[in-house]
Amino acid sequence: MGIHGLSKLLGDYAPSSIKEHEYKSYFGRKIAIDASMSLYQFLIAVRQDGQVLMTESGETTSHLMGFFYRTIRMVDNGIKPVYVFDGKPPTMKSGELAKRADRRAEAQKELLKAEEQGDIQEVEKFQKRLVKVTPEHVSEAKKLLSLMGIPYVEAPCEAEAQCAALTKAGKVYATATEDMDALTFGSSILVRNLTASEARKLPVREINLSKALTELDMDQSQFIDLCILLGCDYCDSIKGIGPVNAMKLLRQHGNIEKILKGLSGKKYQIPENWPFEEARRLFVEPDVSPADDIELKWGNPDEEGIVKFLVEEKGFSEDRIRNGVKKLLKSKQGSTQGRLDSFFKAAPSPKAGIKRKASDSKGPLKKKVNKSK
Repeated sequence: MGIHGLSKLLGDYAPSSIKEHEYKSYFGRKIAIDASMSLYQFLIAVRQDGQVLMTESGETTSHLMGFFYRTIRMVDNGIKPVYVFDGKPPTMKSGELAKRADRRAEAQKELLKAEEQGDIQEVEKFQKRLVKVTPEHVSEAKKLLSLMGIPYVEAPCEAEAQCAALTKAGKVYATATEDMDALTFGSSILVRNLTASEARKLPVREINLSKALTELDMDQSQFIDLCILLGCDYCDSIKGIGPVNAMKLLRQHGNIEKILKGLSGKKYQIPENWPFEEARRLFVEPDVSPADDIELKWGNPDEEGIVKFLVEEKGFSEDRIRNGVKKLLKSKQGSTQGRLDSFFKAAPSPKAGIKRKASDSKGPLKKKVNKSK
């Protein structure tokens, strides 16, 4: 889910923090990719005649096709991807997971109705809502990446948090995900649409955290409190406080504790035993593997291993897979020759955002015009 409304808020009030780039402009960059989100996207988007791709025995292969061809496209554009997989979700996320389970149960009911009525469009819509990533999907994706010579990281907890840790440490240039909470975890650069299902049609949107903090007139701790007020995966938000009001209150009071002292219980619905402090701690001190302990290595693809896995075991076309492997190998060699130094070194991370006190802000909030477009 990420953070409710954060993308629009940044577009309205911190426009200079968002830039649009062509895909090829990331040549030479190491990018940490939220693999778990990619898996989900592939299972939804990679379809034929409205159905996920399968082997003759009924095994799903949409995720494998997605990882294979999207990774080749990245490497062909000079990008060095490293995929990061989710670990065990934090206990505080159980509420959000329960909500998702309820939505799945409701979608299952609606699917049965649509099937009874013969409504093909509705059937397809609810089938997509019922897509679920399984441990087998994850295991197969990791196997394919290893055969392709692409590194991956198993996060102890949230993938976005681990991506942010790699970005902050300068191991990679940016975090690639559609979830805005990568910024809440402190990722200095977030890129969106790089891995979206419509990536070929959309420009890459790059968000600079330091610039966002400066324009919002906040430090990182206030930004985290803003994200909690907007709504995150770890706790409910306060009903009655919208994005603009949340920014205004933080500028006036500085943090959630002081905001709560001045709120009227009649006007705002504060959740009972609201665990915002624990949510804040999860953003400030997430469970991640130290970036210095992670070694990222990109190797050559194992052509015969890939053919055995995708062609012999999963039923893919041998000609297409071999052509893909040759393109992958050629792209990696070409990128190495074209920009050797930058290709093997992550660009330095932007400096931390300028910290300002909320009390320094004067006057009403003004919506800023995006002059970057």
